[in-house]
Amino acid sequence: MNQVIETILNHRSIRKFEDRALSEEQIEMIVQCAQAASTSSFIQAYSIIGIKSPDKKKRLAEIAGNQAYVESNGHLFIFCADLHRHEVIAEMEDQDLTTSLQSTEKFMVGLIDATLAAQNAVLAAESMGLGACYIGGIRNDLEAVCDLLHIPKRVIPLFAVVVGYPEQQPDKKPRLPLHHVYHEDAYQQNSETYKSQLQAYDKTISAYYEERTNGKRNDTWSAQMANMLKSPKRMYMKEFVEKKGFGLE
Repeated sequence: MNQVIETILNHRSIRKFEDRALSEEQIEMIVQCAQAASTSSFIQAYSIIGIKSPDKKKRLAEIAGNQAYVESNGHLFIFCADLHRHEVIAEMEDQDLTTSLQSTEKFMVGLIDATLAAQNAVLAAESMGLGACYIGGIRNDLEAVCDLLHIPKRVIPLFAVVVGYPEQQPDKKPRLPLHHVYHEDAYQQNSETYKSQLQAYDKTISAYYEERTNGKRNDTWSAQMANMLKSPKRMYMKEFVEKKGFGLE
């Protein structure tokens, strides 16, 4: 096992950081590593907004559900799907690119490119001895995020990543069994096998929570997912995406 694999397998979300800002060199290296990620057809359909302003961090923390670590960290990165620069290219090259830019396909390219870049950034940060956590909570109110960060049309903030010097070392959450997520040659699903694997995983997760909380919590993964998904969230998203000029065709 090499160092890269050890770093990947040692991942855990960090939600408490030392009161210590990242250096400019660290920030630039993390962004450079993000840029080294694969990008569909070299489109590079993403942007990263770094947040240093304490006031903006505080506001973003409020939007994200009052998560303290969105305000208190070494640096806050906002990853965006971005086709705005390609709209600028359309003007430069005197081409009408509207149909492509508002297509669902290019919307997916922006999502994928930004996510690949973010995972590279997190891996780079963790290899530097830093901790990180993805923050989907900024999608609670993307209009407010766009207003706060002056985000133009054809740019969508997807998620934040908080990075900093860890002040905690939580246990790793057990993932689903490999053979539950990895299929060969075709999607393999025997219903009874599938349920059996989920039930076994539920026992693992229940034991994990019980040990981590000294018996205060022992819920299963299946129950957790069912309870979360029975209440739809952020149902404004389709309208917002269309308003931003994505996913219309």
